[in-house]
This record gives sequence, structure tokens and C-alpha cells, in this order.
Amino acid sequence: QVQLVESGGGLVQAGGSLRLSCAASQSVFSIDALGWYRQAPGKQRDLVARITSGGSTKYADSVKDRFTISRDNAKNTVYLQMNSLKPEDTAVYYCAALRLYFTGLYRPSGSWGQGTQVTVSS
Repeated sequence: QVQLVESGGGLVQAGGSLRLSCAASQSVFSIDALGWYRQAPGKQRDLVARITSGGSTKYADSVKDRFTISRDNAKNTVYLQMNSLKPEDTAVYYCAALRLYFTGLYRPSGSWGQGTQVTVSS
């Protein structure tokens, strides 16, 4: 099972930027997709963005045009660049390995990072 380690969270003012990193213990090409999820207190964990092994990306509507997911294949690392941050982006952000199922949908495979806190002050 792939190991994932996140870093880069912190406290930032509204309108600011942060970049999260997720380092994988194996080649990102061997993983169907990697995704960033977030969970705010009392809420469910939701997909923020994901990138497939082929480089295709998908974003939640709430972060489109503000967040960018990218990948460094040589470092087996996925990044989430977050710009124009809002207080409602405050959450614990998790990196996850995703598996492509025969339905054509990507779902978490069970490998999660430990999470990193992002707090956006108003």
C-alpha cells in the first residue's frame, strides 16, 4: 500500500496563498490518480482536486480557477497550489491514492496521508 506524506499547511489571511505537497512512497505512474480532499469540523470529507496518472485533472466547483493540482514525476510528489484563499477553505486537507473502477469513476483506494491543517482568517 502506498504511503503518502503531506506538508505545507498553515495559517494565512483571506486572499493569500499556500502550496500543499504530497510525497508518495512509489512512482506516481503506478497510481491511477492522486487526489486532495478536505474536511471541515462537523462536515464530510470532500474531493477538492485530483490528477490521474495520465495528467487529467478535475476540480470541485468551489475551488475552480483558484486551486491548481500538479505533479512532479521525478519526485513522486503531487502539489496543490491554493490562491485567493477564503475562510471557507479552512479544513484539514488530506492526500489520497485513487483507484479507477470499471464504472469509470475514481474512488479512494484506502491510502491516505495524515492530513495537514489549513486555516484562513478573515
